[in-house]
Amino acid sequence: ELLAKGDGPLAGKAFVLTGTLPDLTREQAKEIYRTDFWQRARMGDYDPAFAFQVFDFAVNAGIETAVRKLQLAAGVADDGHVGPVTTAAVKAMSVTDLVMRFTAFKIRYYTKLKNWPNAGAGWMNRAAADLLYGAEDT
Repeated sequence: ELLAKGDGPLAGKAFVLTGTLPDLTREQAKEIYRTDFWQRARMGDYDPAFAFQVFDFAVNAGIETAVRKLQLAAGVADDGHVGPVTTAAVKAMSVTDLVMRFTAFKIRYYTKLKNWPNAGAGWMNRAAADLLYGAEDT
């Protein structure tokens, strides 16, 4: 069962899965990603090549971390909330610059994690794949 925001014991969370992960339907998963990730960061306002980069990182590292790195890449205060200042700054930059700056902030984030010695190679391969995809997509 999928509880909407404000329902159940974890009120305040956007969505709470009260069953097991295999019980989650594809449509429920899509709604979680659309609401908790895509819409929260206003990714529909950005060039798709950059929106993909932010979405991918949000799924991997969490939406607030992704939003903060997006804001750093755009050169605005990293308060974790996307508003008109963040959106305007993103739109004012080239997609190539955004992808490169965003990836640099992702790498800095990863290298500070305590699991870096064990997972760092995988994270860097993911960042490299994102750069390659960004080069093809821009």
